[in-house]
Amino acid sequence: MQLQRRIGLFLISKLCMFVILWLDPILCDPQTNLLIKGCSQYNATELPVFYANLNATLTELRNQLAGPNKTFFSTSQQGQSSNPVYGMAQCRNYLSTTDCLVCFDSAVALIRTCSAANGARVIFDGCFLRYESSSFFDQTTEPGNTAICGNKTATSTNGFQTTVNTLLNDLVTATPKINGYFAAVKSAVAASGGAAVYGVAQCAQTVSESGCADCLSVAYKNIEICVQESDSRAVDAGCFMRYSQTAFFADNQITNIAQYLNTGSSSKNNAIIGGVVGGVAFLLLLSLLITFLLKSKKPKKAREGDILGATELRGPVNFSYRDLKIATKNFSEENKLGQGGFGDVYKGVLRNGTIVAVKKLIIGKSSRAKTDFESEVRLISNVHHRNVVRLLGCCSKGPELLLVYEYMANSSLDKILFGEKHGTLDWKQRFDIIVGLARGLAYLHEEFHVCIIHRDIKSSNILLDDYFQPRIADFGLARLLPGDQSHLNTRFAGTLGYTSPEYAILGQLSEKVDTYSYGVVVLEIISGRKSNDLKLEPVTQYLLEWAWKLYEEDELMNMVDKSLSSNAYDVNEIKKIIGIALLCTQSSVAERPTMSEVVVMLLSKGQLELTPTRPIFIDATNKIRGDTSSSTGLPPINVTDSITQVSGR
Repeated sequence: MQLQRRIGLFLISKLCMFVILWLDPILCDPQTNLLIKGCSQYNATELPVFYANLNATLTELRNQLAGPNKTFFSTSQQGQSSNPVYGMAQCRNYLSTTDCLVCFDSAVALIRTCSAANGARVIFDGCFLRYESSSFFDQTTEPGNTAICGNKTATSTNGFQTTVNTLLNDLVTATPKINGYFAAVKSAVAASGGAAVYGVAQCAQTVSESGCADCLSVAYKNIEICVQESDSRAVDAGCFMRYSQTAFFADNQITNIAQYLNTGSSSKNNAIIGGVVGGVAFLLLLSLLITFLLKSKKPKKAREGDILGATELRGPVNFSYRDLKIATKNFSEENKLGQGGFGDVYKGVLRNGTIVAVKKLIIGKSSRAKTDFESEVRLISNVHHRNVVRLLGCCSKGPELLLVYEYMANSSLDKILFGEKHGTLDWKQRFDIIVGLARGLAYLHEEFHVCIIHRDIKSSNILLDDYFQPRIADFGLARLLPGDQSHLNTRFAGTLGYTSPEYAILGQLSEKVDTYSYGVVVLEIISGRKSNDLKLEPVTQYLLEWAWKLYEEDELMNMVDKSLSSNAYDVNEIKKIIGIALLCTQSSVAERPTMSEVVVMLLSKGQLELTPTRPIFIDATNKIRGDTSSSTGLPPINVTDSITQVSGR
């Protein structure tokens, strides 16, 4: 059967190529460019029953797509009680039935690689397929929504960006009002010699009109960071959005959305509105002038996220060294916010009143270093996530290389946890920080178009905004540092107590290095103790050792910060989160979860069956295999415990 299906797909692809030679190249294209693939970390039980239900669900979904009604959307549920499987499939409406089925079959082949996972999804440009063990048909916007930016800058950038923003805004307005929740539009780019932008928006047909509108609004906000690119997408549980400078559907597939953009105001209403506007125009202009004059006399408070407004869409700002020097009062000590291994950070107030944080980088000043620096800044300035500090711009023309970031009023997590404000964070705030940090790392590792490994996740690199939401700082340093100072060339640049053994000892780097550090930070958040707190017990040197000992003795609640009221948290939730932290710090890199899996576990209801293995504890006071870290200038490292299997509780 599998062989027959493969032969069928092969013949279809050859037929498509033949047609392409004679017809519009847009035709006969199933658009199987993979955007997202995800498998649940949890396996189904009673596998024969599960596989039977899964097969029946996938078959029913395909039958609906292939039916005479030419539907582009299908749902199915198989199994009432034991291992039920809910499935949903949707093709973009501009595909032919043949292309829709080819896209669906490709998604089936890929989703089956998730084996016995009790949930999975695959999203292509042309279609998506998802199954779960419980109903999800009404889901709209869910954790994991993201934009997938292209990697090619658009031509005619200014006109293109304006056209894209208008087109996407129109799609958000019109699509929820259209039967079937699908729209495909084409807009000409002004003064570009005939260039155009093509865009589509689509919602799952099982959501409500308001749910579709909410989902597309989130998608629009996500994709806004990509409008410099020629082709980008936004994906969510209940909707999809895409624009491109290249046609990806035929002109005869364009949707007339003009009627859905009309507000429907009557002539009478327009006359009334016109009269009112005319009557108050003078007063409004006068009040705006007074407000502007008042605000121009005092510094502006830094806004969360969108500090520079529209300039965020133009890439990084090139600040002058003189302006930053003035903004930071000549990098004075009174303006110093902190210091780290890669430079000091200063508070600055720009000429327009915007408050920023300016970081002086301690790296080489060669022409090659500056060129690489500017290139990487252009890349990292496109990183835009609510849990990642925004890099606003840079300066490479003065005696130092400077980075300009958002300013975070509540400073860093370590100062709240261990400083004078210790005990001020309640459990909800701590939980939000734990989840937000996981989401930010998942974005850097898996959702940005290149993988960014932070390599130095610790509480001092987690900043807090006005609402105590976490923002990952210094996330770009792993890319910004030139090759001669990169840990990729065997140099260690992390912080002992947070660093995974394979990186500290062997220099092996992957995104799981950040996962390990995240686990340690979570233990700090729960306990209110530093990772290298030597006052825990006479025989225990690190927080992780103490946490593992409590895990073995089934006394995890002894780890909870005594400043937290026992009525403010759920004991089972605390134990689950500590278990997730221990999973993140396992010695085996392969056994540590990805950060997107961590997000799912944190937000899941009920208890999880967690069976972490005993980690390797790193002791900075002894040696292992000789002086393995002498080239780094750091103390030698020792593994003081072996890996043993411990049963879960």
